[in-house]
Amino acid sequence: MAAALSGWLAALAALTLLRLVLAAVLPLAPDEAYYWVWSRSLQGSYLDHPPMVALFIRAGTLLAGETALGVRLMGPICLAIGSILLARATEDLFPGRKAGPWAAALFNATLLAGVGAVAMTPDTPLIAFWTATLWALARLWRTGDGRWWLAVGAFAGAALLSKYTATLLGLGIVAWLVLDPTMRRWMLRWQLWAGGAVAVVAFAPVVLWNAGHDWASFAKQGGRAGDWQAGQALRYLGELLGSQVGLATPLVFVFCVAGVAAAARGWWRGRDGAALLLAAMTIPATAIFLWQATGSRVQGNWPAILYPAACIAAAALLAGPRWVRLRRPAVVLGLGMTGAVYLQAVAAPLPLPRRSDPTLARLGGWGAFVAATDAAMAREGAAFVAAEEYGLASVLAFRLPVGRVVIAMDSRWRYFSLPAPVPGVTGLLVRSERRGEWPPLWPGAEALPGSEGHLVRSRDGVEAEAYRLYRVTTGPGQPPAAVLPRPGF
Repeated sequence: MAAALSGWLAALAALTLLRLVLAAVLPLAPDEAYYWVWSRSLQGSYLDHPPMVALFIRAGTLLAGETALGVRLMGPICLAIGSILLARATEDLFPGRKAGPWAAALFNATLLAGVGAVAMTPDTPLIAFWTATLWALARLWRTGDGRWWLAVGAFAGAALLSKYTATLLGLGIVAWLVLDPTMRRWMLRWQLWAGGAVAVVAFAPVVLWNAGHDWASFAKQGGRAGDWQAGQALRYLGELLGSQVGLATPLVFVFCVAGVAAAARGWWRGRDGAALLLAAMTIPATAIFLWQATGSRVQGNWPAILYPAACIAAAALLAGPRWVRLRRPAVVLGLGMTGAVYLQAVAAPLPLPRRSDPTLARLGGWGAFVAATDAAMAREGAAFVAAEEYGLASVLAFRLPVGRVVIAMDSRWRYFSLPAPVPGVTGLLVRSERRGEWPPLWPGAEALPGSEGHLVRSRDGVEAEAYRLYRVTTGPGQPPAAVLPRPGF
């Protein structure tokens, strides 16, 4: 047993080291650069999400500098810690089954975890604190010590500071309390309510920020569901199912579905409170995602919160010989698929077009593109470079040489405490050709002629995106804009 545990920890350490290397060598995606801007303008919340991702990036850049590794540093580390907590939660809920390492292995084999450990997004801290909350609940179940409710509240509050999806964590906890007779006694104990108070206090900065900004973030995130339409519903439901099969990887997805079914059956037939906890952490949230998909698109990463509990259920409750034999192939297939994505992102051995290769669309060709943008600024004598897309502007701010001024144009920037552009200065606007023939938002924008006004971002000759350059001048009538921070300033 000790040798197996040591081998599992060694494998986790090696996987974490690989993820740290990838975090250092891969260029930042536009969203990651955007969240880096957040880390340079810390607030109680932001229009898109609560602030935890900005805090993670600030911590990482303090340790590793304002580099790609610094931005992503907390991701591989937190997933490694979360994997250990996931294994410990499995042992607490189902002692003696030796299922903890398998639960962690199944979770690490998903593309959601493999890519999420390298890319820094709000899902990174969300999954970390969701898993920590699950571990604290398992400790509560195992020990009966009410003080664990305080830890549950602290971790759940941190999850709420990561992404609004964490409200589903509270839904699962309430369902567990209501349905399990042995847990209802906590409703009369101070520890449960104290834990809830801790979560509320942790989330208070987000509420206060929204109160001071016309409830903008709550309104944006609360209005995502659309009206039901039969044709669209079938399409969105199919997309949701397909994305989960791919992002969980096929065999792990089958394991997770079967594991959740086994958890529900364990509660229904045997009134197993541990099985109920896993069912409560997955089934209500799944129902909500399915309902939302009947009216609007559910992004593939949103259901990532389901997989920690589902992997515990798969490892601990699917104990038949066939399932046990399939564990290793599921992990190997998942890690193989993740490795293929890693390889494509680093070396691009397959010259796939943009529509078939997310790594090209998000990561490909940024170094040469930024260098070409810098050369165009020097050639035109531009005092700044501007972009209408927040991700593009953020990448330019992160990567351009010291001394370049980057202006971002979008209504979202009015929610930041960033300086406004100086009026009467001429610079360049970089604009993706995907925006079609619509003219730039900037009044008086003048397209640069010929090849001088055309830039292409590509990787090994495969086009990721084409851009047009415009000469623009700051002044009256320009859209909302802000001067973005630069590394080291």
